[in-house]
Amino acid sequence: MKPDLLQDADQQRGGSSTSWAEANQGCLIQEFVRLRARLGVEEERLAEEPAQPRGEQLEPPPAMDTLAAIFQLSLFERNLLLLCAGVEMDSVLAARVAEMVGRAQRSAITFALALATLADPHWSALAPSAPLRRYRLIAMEGEQGLTAAPLRIEERVLHYLAGVNQLDARLEGFLQSRPQPVWIAEEHRALAERTIQELQFGEDAAHSRVLHLWGDDPRGQEDIAGLLAQRSNRRLYILRLDNLPNIGAEVDQFIQLWTREALLLPAVLLLQWESAAVTNAAQQLMERLPAPLIVASRDPIRLQRGIASYEVNKLDPAVQMRLWRKALGPSAASLNGILDTISGQFRLSAETIFTVAGSSLSESAENSADPEKLWTACRSVARPRLQDLAERVGSGSGRAAGWDDLVLPELQKQTLHQMALQSRHRMKVYETWGFAERGRRGLGLSALFAGPSGTGKTLAAEVLAAELKLDLYRIDLSTVVSKYIGETEKNLKQLFDAAEGGGVMLLFDEADALFGKRAEVKDSHDRYANIEVGYLLQRMENFLGLAILTTNFKSSLDKAFQRRLRFTVDFPFPDAEQREAIWARIFPQATPTRGIDYRLLAQLNMTGGNIRNIALNAAFLAAAEGAPVAMEHLLQATRQEAIKIERPLSDMEIRGWV
Repeated sequence: MKPDLLQDADQQRGGSSTSWAEANQGCLIQEFVRLRARLGVEEERLAEEPAQPRGEQLEPPPAMDTLAAIFQLSLFERNLLLLCAGVEMDSVLAARVAEMVGRAQRSAITFALALATLADPHWSALAPSAPLRRYRLIAMEGEQGLTAAPLRIEERVLHYLAGVNQLDARLEGFLQSRPQPVWIAEEHRALAERTIQELQFGEDAAHSRVLHLWGDDPRGQEDIAGLLAQRSNRRLYILRLDNLPNIGAEVDQFIQLWTREALLLPAVLLLQWESAAVTNAAQQLMERLPAPLIVASRDPIRLQRGIASYEVNKLDPAVQMRLWRKALGPSAASLNGILDTISGQFRLSAETIFTVAGSSLSESAENSADPEKLWTACRSVARPRLQDLAERVGSGSGRAAGWDDLVLPELQKQTLHQMALQSRHRMKVYETWGFAERGRRGLGLSALFAGPSGTGKTLAAEVLAAELKLDLYRIDLSTVVSKYIGETEKNLKQLFDAAEGGGVMLLFDEADALFGKRAEVKDSHDRYANIEVGYLLQRMENFLGLAILTTNFKSSLDKAFQRRLRFTVDFPFPDAEQREAIWARIFPQATPTRGIDYRLLAQLNMTGGNIRNIALNAAFLAAAEGAPVAMEHLLQATRQEAIKIERPLSDMEIRGWV
């Protein structure tokens, strides 16, 4: 009768593989028949059974032959493993073994039984360093001693012999399967071809090298690892930092199980983390896991064992442009302008580009991409994970701030428009005209907005973000700045690393708290404070995205920062004409008003931020009365605002209001 496990193997393979599964089953039954005879079972039905296929006639070879070759099993070790499988899969063998060892140990053989019945026995078969135990092909149960302890085949190995080759269930919670990349940048493909020789295959971790891919492109590193696995006819599994086993017994078990899986599947492991520090568990895995092992990280690492390192950074805008044209096909010709901006603004992997392009084309009846939808899709996939360090500004469904909302002198408005123009034409200037050939340091777009509180600095950043269709993130200084040494730099690194994918504008509000002047070193606190400022100087200069710094005290900023900023925009205190323009724009169109005189309101010597507060409070006063907003409501709200900011009101400012 056909064992259930073998039936499952047939069903799982299906189709053209069914013949191999049946042949493999026949070879396994033949092995069990041979073992029955070895154990003295009289086979009355043997003459009636059809002849089973021979293993040497099967291609690929039977699972048992393949496993014996992979782990270099001796004849005795091979038969011992088969006997352990037989008591699980063959009822006749199970009954005979139970009779020979006693009912108390039914369906489990002992080493003593194997030594007494199998050919070419040797004691070293159960040594901890021998294949059966080293690779956890069998397990010893109980504490009866080496010869009397029950021996059982590992379930994973039993399924393999039946023709079912799947990852051990105990590893599924740690690993993610990664299919081979469908699309890959030519630069990454060329690097994979160069590094295939570095993907060594060996069991001794101390004498095998790790292939290390480091840089700011984790998706590109995955693509290269996937191509390397494909070239070596292996599957790729990824172990990410969040899924690492715990230090101790869990790490030991993971290493044992993966060592076996790498040979059985066969497979390549990619150990990956993007920005966090190396943990003890990760360090142990990198030092002890056998080859082939690929490590991908943001920064270079150091190991005791050999290591071959290659830098893999995100694709340059020119490379991205080539990928977009290939992905979009003929429709790319009508999108040259938007593709220039997308390639310069976002830093996307090849797979992401082809996925976004394919979705855009499939949604169009004319098989041509919509520029607006294409930009929105890029913005969505590039959106960074900044929730713990920054607040997304203007992420609601309300109307985005526009140029008409800004009341500024003409010179300041021209500077803001110039910033928008430079952002749009970075591809042409940096790539086509060659400015990026001398290095990308300092090619980011950064600006300082300086002026008194309430003069429109944050609003100007919102207007720029809306004009460029970027997400604006206000940096939460309370989560970035830490009193513990090194934590501030760590948080800033995480912030800039996440933002470099593109599609965002960083807003450092009250930037003098972070970018203050470096002080003369008098104690360790001054030294570490200066280190923080120095680190910020480096990251600001290397940051390729858009960053806005705002401050009420321009003189308190370190001069080295101001040199590294592309633009400086001074936001002056508004004069009477500007205040009148602010008042004229302050009330939404749906707000009912009565008898409001903007010329009289402009007499109030306050900034736009204060004016907004007054208008909002006056609206609530009017709503409570069930009346339109009038001058008397504005007068009452103005007095409240003056008390709040501890500023006395002069008669001249409110003359004629009521």
